[in-house]
Amino acid sequence: MITQARTARPVRIGVLVPLTRPGWVEAGRHLLAGLELGVHEVNEAGGIGGRPLELLVRDTAADPQRAAAAVDEFAQLGVAAMAGEYHSVVARAAAARADALGLPFLCSSAVLDALTERPTQWVARLPPPQSHGWQVYADFLLRAGHSRIAVAAEASVYWAAGARVLRDHLAPRGGTLIELDARASTPEAVCRQLVDQRVTALLLLAGFPEPAVSLVRSVRRDQRLAEILVGAPAGQPEFAAWARSLGDDGAAIPFLRYLPERLGPLGTRVEAALRERLTAAPSFVAFEGYDAIAVLADVLRAHGTDRADIAAAWPRVAVEGTRGRIRFSRRPGIGVWQWDRAPVQIVDRDPAEPGRFRIRHTG
Repeated sequence: MITQARTARPVRIGVLVPLTRPGWVEAGRHLLAGLELGVHEVNEAGGIGGRPLELLVRDTAADPQRAAAAVDEFAQLGVAAMAGEYHSVVARAAAARADALGLPFLCSSAVLDALTERPTQWVARLPPPQSHGWQVYADFLLRAGHSRIAVAAEASVYWAAGARVLRDHLAPRGGTLIELDARASTPEAVCRQLVDQRVTALLLLAGFPEPAVSLVRSVRRDQRLAEILVGAPAGQPEFAAWARSLGDDGAAIPFLRYLPERLGPLGTRVEAALRERLTAAPSFVAFEGYDAIAVLADVLRAHGTDRADIAAAWPRVAVEGTRGRIRFSRRPGIGVWQWDRAPVQIVDRDPAEPGRFRIRHTG
């Protein structure tokens, strides 16, 4: 059976990942490792009805137009479905094109609520929508006693959406959100504004390495801000490059990630396999890649490779993933099929051991 799967005509999956700058390359590498591990295991088990699963990988480099062009190429090459993408704005462009072309797209990692401008049957998503995860983060801040919160934000649909979620959730609960321009202001000017505004928490709604690294260093070195909490809800500290760039300064910065408190047997086995592939601890993004293939393989085995049949199967998915049982449903205000119980954690790097993560809150 395995021999047959390796020689039969492959079932192709188009994959979008950021593998070059200005994309977050480390995130793309982890995402691809999870996708490739999932495909390897599917093929070792006999493939899809005796046919091997094959990935057609395209580097988005965090460029929405490049992603949209790749979707057009995938459609012409006859892929059964698409998976991947880390950057929300890029995934939004890919989702819009997939919807227009009638190409099933399982978004593995992008959280922007408005992934499509209209409801679509063609797109499903694994991570929770930004509105849910960032509300959990706002609750964490309030419970920790922070009511005057600043965001150092860059201009982006994603960052603007995140700031809006925070502001709308904090305001009715007595919280104030102060918005600072992370590009127009120097890090030193940001520090002065934090002092003047009596801010107790600063959130980095800004790219890595810059301006995030310079902002963190400036805040950490300003004695007036010794007690301020620095946070990064978008998850920048998840990756090893953060620790390499900032060292001890990068610890104790809470961020969102999408893992359960404890992995089950499947997650534990996959974690070990991913660690071997990456020669490093896998991020939650690597698990998202593996789970995307687990879902697509299950759909392909049960419903075949016709694109319309794949899209029609989203609401019938019931797959055991590395982070829990995956089912898709519709949520108010979300135009795509959404995993309804994706896990959410807030963690940070332990100041005593920056390579170790501490769970600060779950939601």
